Amino acid sequence: MEASPFRGIRYNERVIGDLGQVICPPYDVISPEQQKLYYERSDFNVIRLEFAETSHDMYEKASITFQQWLKQEILQHDSVSSFYLHDHLFEYSGKKMIRRGLMACIRLESWGRGIYPHEETSSKAKSDRLQLMRACRASFSPLLSLYHDSEQEVARILSYAVRERPLMSLRAQRSNLPDSGEGHILWAVTDPETKLQLSRFLSSQPLYIADGHHRYETALTYQEERTQCQSDDCKLATEAFNYVMMELVEFSDPGLVVLPLHRLARGVAPSVLMGLADQLNRFFVLESISSEVGDPGGPGLPSGSCLGILGLQPGSLVMLKRRQDVSFEPMMPGNKSQAYRDFGVSILNHVILENVLNGAENLDLGYTVDLREAHQQIKEGKYQLAFLLNPPQPEMIKAVADAQDRMPRKSTYFYPKVPAGLIINPLD
Repeated sequence: MEASPFRGIRYNERVIGDLGQVICPPYDVISPEQQKLYYERSDFNVIRLEFAETSHDMYEKASITFQQWLKQEILQHDSVSSFYLHDHLFEYSGKKMIRRGLMACIRLESWGRGIYPHEETSSKAKSDRLQLMRACRASFSPLLSLYHDSEQEVARILSYAVRERPLMSLRAQRSNLPDSGEGHILWAVTDPETKLQLSRFLSSQPLYIADGHHRYETALTYQEERTQCQSDDCKLATEAFNYVMMELVEFSDPGLVVLPLHRLARGVAPSVLMGLADQLNRFFVLESISSEVGDPGGPGLPSGSCLGILGLQPGSLVMLKRRQDVSFEPMMPGNKSQAYRDFGVSILNHVILENVLNGAENLDLGYTVDLREAHQQIKEGKYQLAFLLNPPQPEMIKAVADAQDRMPRKSTYFYPKVPAGLIINPLD
């Protein structure tokens, strides 16, 4: 694995003014309604590149816009290759928090060669990102990856950087959009010796993809395509398309927040729903508590519970605790690790959805990170059941990845998302 500084492309603050108006979250957490609002926020919002309005030529439009902004110096290349130190300021569960990351270009490797996934992906999302990458020859949002640094070596190397003047400092306006009120401070790390130390240390560490599995696999496909088109083998190894932009965060960073994606279910037959509590009682101890319990942004379910269910009993949240005398092993896939089997979402998928409810393929499933929304969907009758999960711990994610396993799609939600548009990575 190789971590390198790079010459990023950034918005020209002299032209744009308020940089908080031109960034947005990555494409996969933006609804069509939110997409429209980001379009309205600024004529130069990166949404026009990252997630252009749907049309037959949407990727071509994004490419034309990108080239126009470069020519008009709305976007500019940095003159020196840099690592970019990024403080992401946000609020979570009523607390002000900071997640610190380091943006770098990471040489693309096949899975397991220093870079490890933890979730499954879908082909539809990869196809979309690949078409955008082909058209624009750039990536507009970094992946989020995790690394271990028990001795805080990176913090020591960068101790001087935060005393320097930031490259940029901005804050998104308060709104109903996902990035409401979030702040960002970036420093460019340009000192040659510091860059060398960072590169040496980070290149020796395994990286765990937290957010951006689709984009990593897309980058691998794009690399293969570009490699086949090259004739100069000597130049090939150093081409930008051999790298992918990542924000690297240490596992113990106090601002690292991982949320569960709660499952919403409808399409359950009335007869099955009536007998569901009895069926669940074979595998779990059931305890009913007030359905209003818990802070929607809080740390999780009551201690000892592996998951909770709304909609099973009117006005109640039913907590499920594993029965110690019942083994889940016969219901788990035989080729999966113990780390996979211990995850709450694995228990939900294989014990409840597949066995008790006779298969997830018979259900219409929705997902939300927001407990308030889960309560509301059940209250309004839009879904019959909500399965509430505990937040995954970063070390559990690492254990699954180390076992070369993958969790089902939408098992983890790293909050907040690293925005698109802070730094753009050119692939030419």
